[in-house]
Amino acid sequence: MQNTLFFINYKALQSILILIFMFAPVNSYSHSAKNHVEEEINVYSGRKGKLIEPMLEKFENKTGIKVNLITAKSDALIKRMESEGESSPADLFITVDVGRLDRAKKMGLLQKINSFSIINKLPQNYIDKDREWIGISKRIRTVVISKKMKDKNDLKNFEDLANNQWTGRICVRSSNNIYNQSLVASMIANHGEQKTESTIKEIVKNFARKPSGNDRAQITAISKGECDIAIVNHYYYLLMLNSKDEEKRKAANQTEVIFLNQDNRGAHVNISGLGIPKHAKNYENAIQLISFMLEIEAQEWYAKTNNEFPVVNGAKVSKLLSEWGSIKLDESTLKKLGDLNPNAVKLMDRVGWQ
Repeated sequence: MQNTLFFINYKALQSILILIFMFAPVNSYSHSAKNHVEEEINVYSGRKGKLIEPMLEKFENKTGIKVNLITAKSDALIKRMESEGESSPADLFITVDVGRLDRAKKMGLLQKINSFSIINKLPQNYIDKDREWIGISKRIRTVVISKKMKDKNDLKNFEDLANNQWTGRICVRSSNNIYNQSLVASMIANHGEQKTESTIKEIVKNFARKPSGNDRAQITAISKGECDIAIVNHYYYLLMLNSKDEEKRKAANQTEVIFLNQDNRGAHVNISGLGIPKHAKNYENAIQLISFMLEIEAQEWYAKTNNEFPVVNGAKVSKLLSEWGSIKLDESTLKKLGDLNPNAVKLMDRVGWQ
């Protein structure tokens, strides 16, 4: 009787084990497939799609993580994240200029990047003191001048633009532009507000016209003889110089770039950067994408595509940029630009920079 009971229990147990063996692979595969489908990251980018999509595709192919990209004006994306609140799908916010990143931070829209593998890849000047944003490439705000200018050797520093020599010879975009605001903020960081206000007041007197248009428009104005000097970001010059549009190439070819303050603090530098939104649902995927963007190969591709400088040490600059040689940069004030933005805006209003 005991042997019979043992036989029955053994057979029952054997049947159960067979069933488990049969269905375990199916259940395991199903669970894996479900996780794979859920692996995604939602990127809000203030940069145009064509400037970033190829890199995101490489990330997808390497990791299997699907990237959903939304592009729009950076300020519009900041407002969108604010209005979406906790329901925001944004997992990564990419934009340009420290001023915008710091604004998003002060609005409570970003969170700390808790990855030392990421932080250790970057020079400290390109990491927010609270680790809520980092730089992914560098851009220089400098001047483009007419090749016909005979007194260009008198222009060594940004402060020199305050001299009477340049009266009616400077073109620049409006004070509403974040690039100009950060430029003035960097001067406040270096000289203090009083001295900066005195300098900017004199520079405004030297404007050739009411500020208008984008950086490309300032370069075009030189080619039309409206001014001799344009305050621009360096990559706009390169974009025009290599444009498919003959008129843009022609305009750029009538100008050249000068990098200022090379004998003292260095040229004004800003960044393209990113942060992880406070309510990111796919935090770990965001960390993976950031790590990927800071790999040497990705850094060199991104910098070449955008005509910018890599932020990771060891990454090479593009052939176009290498022709300019070594450029001294004012990196020490970078993390102060956001805090000083309100001071810069008020200062520009006071001196009449429209």
